[in-house]
Amino acid sequence: MAPHRSPTAELAKLLGTARQPIYVLDEDFTIVFLNRACLEWLGLDAQELLGQRCVYHSTASTEQLDAVVAGLCPPPQAMSGEAAMATVAKIADAKIADNRRPIERMARFVPLGLGENDTIGILAIVDTDDLPPDAAIPTTAEPEPIALHEHIRRFRHEAAARCRADRLIGQGAAMRLARRQVELAAACRSSVLLVGPSGSGRQRLAAAIHYGENAAEKNADAYSSASEFILLDCSLLTGDLLEAAGAALARAAGQGEASPFATLLFHRVDELPADVQTQLADFLTRRSLHCRLMATAVAPLVESARHGKFHPELAALFSTMVIDLPPLVNRREDLPLLSQLFLEEQNAAGTKQIGGFSPAALDLLDAFPWPENLDELAAVVAEAHRSAGGPRIEAADLPERIRLAAQAVAQPRKVDETIVLDEFLGHVERELIRRALSRAKGNKARAARLLGVTRPRLYRRMVQLGLE
Repeated sequence: MAPHRSPTAELAKLLGTARQPIYVLDEDFTIVFLNRACLEWLGLDAQELLGQRCVYHSTASTEQLDAVVAGLCPPPQAMSGEAAMATVAKIADAKIADNRRPIERMARFVPLGLGENDTIGILAIVDTDDLPPDAAIPTTAEPEPIALHEHIRRFRHEAAARCRADRLIGQGAAMRLARRQVELAAACRSSVLLVGPSGSGRQRLAAAIHYGENAAEKNADAYSSASEFILLDCSLLTGDLLEAAGAALARAAGQGEASPFATLLFHRVDELPADVQTQLADFLTRRSLHCRLMATAVAPLVESARHGKFHPELAALFSTMVIDLPPLVNRREDLPLLSQLFLEEQNAAGTKQIGGFSPAALDLLDAFPWPENLDELAAVVAEAHRSAGGPRIEAADLPERIRLAAQAVAQPRKVDETIVLDEFLGHVERELIRRALSRAKGNKARAARLLGVTRPRLYRRMVQLGLE
């Protein structure tokens, strides 16, 4: 008599020998099973992957295992009992620093459980064929979270991998130009001026250029911990502080302590008082600091200097390369992508996993004016992420000020119309004369009698009102 085998063992055997890569996640998105085909496709051992928790985000990782696990994560709505189709990805090899694009395949995610609200795990069945490198991202009339997720992941591995400027995501002409300028800036040592409103990510982008430049160097030792990124907030910078900072930098350069890859960022340089601008211009032209200069401002410094609002020599010194960052209100077409980007950053930082935004929530975000730009959007998404109780962010999860702003746009306040008395009375008088002439069949003398005026007076008014 053949030995009895449990149904669970039989199922594990069937899945283990299947030709398609298959893996299973429990309700906490932890990997509990991978078949042989899946391990061969990923190029890793089961011991490395079992027990790893998948997180739904697109952040590029420098660790191969973390990157592989993130690429296997299903859309969070699958845990709510909703079957889904999405791409999964694996890193081509262990050389993550090469920023090679992941190899992608389509996968079908099947919820496991007794009902919609009783999901205990997810079964993932992966196609056997790799997607072509130029495979189109599926899109619909409404921006679907899965499509936005795939767009962000590809962007990060293609464009942002070269300059680490993920907030420059978008298809507008301004964003394409800014990405190209950032790549050029990261490949050279010229001074860079980042122009944009408050909250547009100028300081973050300056750091991306600095570290992108260092990462591009072949000698890893040259840009290690000695690669300083020094920030001076010019809204707080006085002449005495400038002298002290300059002396320290000059002393470090003279003693050979300064890194050849150091960057000195003058944040909000356009807020420097006029006397400090003159002092800074004199200091920078007299001394060789052996570091790269960057600055941020709300408007181009050369234009400000032309109107007498900034030191011309200092403006020229900082403006070798100028990168414009438009306000968020001028790139509303990028709002769904940016919102999904910030949402997945929240996913990566915590345990709660949210798949995306409902169309109603995106409509509310689109109606908001965003005076503080990207920083404000990131804060709103973080607040909504904390409030959300389902697999996606609904309109009710957004902060109250976002909902109130949308109501104000939908119901604009009526503007009181000004009545110009002379113009209004002229319309009335003109209409009365027309009616009198009509009743008098064009006879002016009779029309004058109907109106209770003399014929000469009627004629004068007709000429003045343009009726004669």
